[in-house]
Amino acid sequence: MRYYSSIFTMFFCLLILSGFGLKAQTDETKILIYTHNGKGSGNPYIHENIPYAVEALKKMAEEQSWHYLVSDDPEFFTTENLQDIDCIIFSNTNNEAFDTDAQKEVFVSYIRNGGAFVGIHSASGSERAWPWFWDLLGGKFMRHPPLQPFEIKVIDQEHPATDFLGETWEWEDEPYYLNYLNPDIHILLAVDYTQLKDGEEPKIPGTQFGNYTPLSWCHTFEGGRQFYTALGHKKEYYEDEKFLKHILGGIQWTMGIDE
Repeated sequence: MRYYSSIFTMFFCLLILSGFGLKAQTDETKILIYTHNGKGSGNPYIHENIPYAVEALKKMAEEQSWHYLVSDDPEFFTTENLQDIDCIIFSNTNNEAFDTDAQKEVFVSYIRNGGAFVGIHSASGSERAWPWFWDLLGGKFMRHPPLQPFEIKVIDQEHPATDFLGETWEWEDEPYYLNYLNPDIHILLAVDYTQLKDGEEPKIPGTQFGNYTPLSWCHTFEGGRQFYTALGHKKEYYEDEKFLKHILGGIQWTMGIDE
């Protein structure tokens, strides 16, 4: 009887981990740090923060005992290459993230098989002609007012990406406006856009959230978990303790770690 009880306990634990898409942190945890900036149209902007963000994420992975891969190459997206990746991080990607439909199909399959996805800052400007990607990330980059200091309202004070911030967070950044917002997103951070200095007439995603526009969120999408933060423009931010803790909490949530 004791033998069968042990077998049942092991089976139950595995069922929980697999059936709900959650993964225990192990020595085999591996993340992909992806930085591709496609051609887009005109003269697309490429953030100077990219190497600093990569170094911060590599250090974070080492501190968490995760393996990591860094790639700027869309050809990395094959079924074989992604089969042991626990989380894909689009770190300041922009414009086309992929070169071929086959690469997109591999990425979609990864998400639908429970893959974790994180987008940082300009990742919301990736794949601007692909509605499926907008739904995954949670929205599509529209524009931003000038970089400036502002007060962030912490909407969810219990999420691992925000539970150390309190009710508000004083920050300086490019407060992104996104449209095509997925109604399923769970908002973590937001800003009152009426308090921002903006050289243009407000062109924002309607009044869905009153005077607030979301800056960070998470959700589950087609079997996978997703986290996005619009923050992170300046290279100096990738040495900021709170900002890095914000990103770490989001990554861990997508992989179901420490819940």
